[in-house]
Amino acid sequence: MPFVRIDLRTGRSEAELRNISRNIHRAMIETIDVPEDDYFQVITQHGENEFFYDPNYLNMNRTADMIYIQITMKGRTLAKKRALYARIAERLHAAAGIRMQDVMIIVTETDVENWSFGNGIAQLAPHGEIGATMEKE
Repeated sequence: MPFVRIDLRTGRSEAELRNISRNIHRAMIETIDVPEDDYFQVITQHGENEFFYDPNYLNMNRTADMIYIQITMKGRTLAKKRALYARIAERLHAAAGIRMQDVMIIVTETDVENWSFGNGIAQLAPHGEIGATMEKE
């Protein structure tokens, strides 16, 4: 159920974007037990005047190939998150030639009732609480 936003500088081909996307998804399958068909991502490319970063923050040497990856998902253990971060960086380096220092990952955790996968329904929310919440509003 993760939702992934990928932000990077303009100039990558459609094939490169698909490669980046699929490798991030594959890393989630390998490390945080995401099903193969649970694939929801958005990629946004930015011009130089819309994409900012500190090239040396925390003693990293970042380049213009910097990628921001924001993953919204329900909670995982710290061990699983660490494995995820490492695997995404490894996969992007091996498959797309992106330096591991240029991969920044931000995880936002949310409860299952905060998701609707369509039809205006919170499919994963406990059934008893939905009606109680609606009645109070």
